[in-house]
Amino acid sequence: MTTLDFSPLFRSMIGFDRLANALETAYRSEPGGYPPYNVELQDENRYRITLAVAGFSEDELNLEVKENLLTVSGQRHATERDGNFLYRGIANRGFERKFQLADYVKVVEAKLEKGLLHIDLVREVPEAMKPRRIEIRGTGTSPAIEHGASEQAKVA
Repeated sequence: MTTLDFSPLFRSMIGFDRLANALETAYRSEPGGYPPYNVELQDENRYRITLAVAGFSEDELNLEVKENLLTVSGQRHATERDGNFLYRGIANRGFERKFQLADYVKVVEAKLEKGLLHIDLVREVPEAMKPRRIEIRGTGTSPAIEHGASEQAKVA
């Protein structure tokens, strides 16, 4: 197996520590796993994570967000008796899934229905961070910043 050395990124990317760590984590994580999940882009600023958690009740699932890391875990309570199974294909184990969230992405709702855990997320970019259009004016035109009526009266 080939390993990638991310140390040049750490040396040349000042202030991008989280990005470099996310790349390194993504490279090392194994695909697949339990439980299976989908990540859906619903529109430009809304996302949905759906995990197949059949057999888990709401009180056996835990969601936690800490420092842009969403952790979903489940621990089954021992309700089934250990019987004489000829075949046991239904998983009866706990799990933990972690999702790295981008800046300004918030969890807005989580609901469990028909064995699927739906986690709705929304990206709420502050007004100060949104792009804004700056009008370009030629010479001899009024100033780009217009004053309110009360300030214009003071100037006149």
